[in-house]
Amino acid sequence: MRQSTAAGGATLATMRAVVVTRPGGLEALEIKEIPVPVRKPGWVRIRVKAFGVNESEVTTRKGESDAEVTYPRVPGIEGVGVVDEADADSELRPGQQVATMMGGMGRSYDGAYAQYVTVPAAQVIPFEAGLPWEIVGALPEMFQTAYGSLTTGLDLKAGQTLLIRGGTSTVGLSTAMIAKDLGATVLSTTRSPERAGDLRAAGVDHPLVDSGTIADQVRELMPDGVDAVLELVGCSVLADSLRTVRRHGTVCFTGALAGQWTIPDFTPFMIPNGVRLTSCGGQAADLPADVFARQLQAIAAGRLKVPVAKVYQGLDQVRDAQADVELGTTPGKHVVVLGD
Repeated sequence: MRQSTAAGGATLATMRAVVVTRPGGLEALEIKEIPVPVRKPGWVRIRVKAFGVNESEVTTRKGESDAEVTYPRVPGIEGVGVVDEADADSELRPGQQVATMMGGMGRSYDGAYAQYVTVPAAQVIPFEAGLPWEIVGALPEMFQTAYGSLTTGLDLKAGQTLLIRGGTSTVGLSTAMIAKDLGATVLSTTRSPERAGDLRAAGVDHPLVDSGTIADQVRELMPDGVDAVLELVGCSVLADSLRTVRRHGTVCFTGALAGQWTIPDFTPFMIPNGVRLTSCGGQAADLPADVFARQLQAIAAGRLKVPVAKVYQGLDQVRDAQADVELGTTPGKHVVVLGD
């Protein structure tokens, strides 16, 4: 494929992309030659170098997302790469390393399962790093979600105790590492006893086996309750998670790995006296550039470990990546790297 005018002087025509034309199984992920997206004013065109594969993209492929998602659609809610074209008065320049995520990407407009993607400039995080693309490609969505939940959602402080419900998910593992780097004591759950080692490797102080109710286990360790809970499993266990928190502690609802987003016949009196319940949906702004830079430095220095499950080479392996995400047998991020 030819280089863009902004990056190399030739005119772009088409590119390879993974397209979901209609909901379905893995066969619905079709590799097509499609026009390179035309950049709108205020948007940035990025040459994609790597992207993470996420549960939400599996949901999009199956047709189980909300009405925001329309078809045909190029999936991909996150990606890293280099600027191909930006507004002349933008602080972004061709060739600059950038990350992007969320904001309707891969849902209401085409995402990162492609050689090029266009996104609003406000959704772009510039960075400089010598790390491999497969490492940086694992970070945007999970670090943005983790950091936003810990700060906006929970306002976690050094010395506090944090419970992560759904700890072997990519967000759960990255949250544990960031929380430990902040100076917190971390409890985290897994449904599989054999995965306790994965939690300890992420810095978790107290791995817990989740049978559906964990409040008693938590109270044995922290009789007064924990300071904060990150809820990633969802509404099916939310009432139990609320019972693990001290008075004036906070539960942040961020994910629903169990697939349940609502509570039938909910009443606010389900929330224990004095316990706070909040949520964190997350946007690119939840991961400021200076914070992302510090996280990259911490990775380079070995203080943070990136939980990469498997690296896939090229768009031809996207089906394999989504299949492995659905199986869920390997904790960590599944990352697709694109060649030149």
